[in-house]
Amino acid sequence: MSDTANGTSPLGVDRHLAEARRRLDRVTPREAYTEVAAGARLVDTRPRLRREEEGGIPGALVIERNHLEWRLDPSSEGVIPEADDHGLRWIVFCDEGYASSLAAASLRAIGLHRATDLVGGFRAWHAAGLPVLPPTGRPTS
Repeated sequence: MSDTANGTSPLGVDRHLAEARRRLDRVTPREAYTEVAAGARLVDTRPRLRREEEGGIPGALVIERNHLEWRLDPSSEGVIPEADDHGLRWIVFCDEGYASSLAAASLRAIGLHRATDLVGGFRAWHAAGLPVLPPTGRPTS
C-alpha cells in the first residue's frame, strides 16, 4: 500500500539518507583521527560479527545500533558513564558510512547536537592507514 493514499509521498531511503547527511558535518577518517586526539569520542555501531571479522578502531566505544540513543543520551536510564554531557562530540561509524549517517542524525534529533559520522565508515578508516585492532573472530573458510 502506498503512502500516497493518505496524501503523503514516500521519502525513499536514498532521499532520507541525503536529508540526514545534509544536517551533519561529516568527517573524513583523518579529520576524525584529529578530533579524537582533541577529545571527540568514536562509537562503533557495527554488529559483533563484523567487528570480529574486520577488527576495530582503538579506543572506540562499541555500542550496537539498536542501543545507541539510550546509551548516549545523558537523560536516559541506560546511559553509559562516558555520555555525561549533551555537548560531547560523538563520531559514529559503521562498515561504510551509510547506517552511521542515519544514526548520527537520530542522535542529533534527541539533543546530541555535535554528533556526526565517519565518511566511508570503518573501511575508509582502515584504507587510510589509520590504527586498527586485528580481527578477533575465527577465519571463515
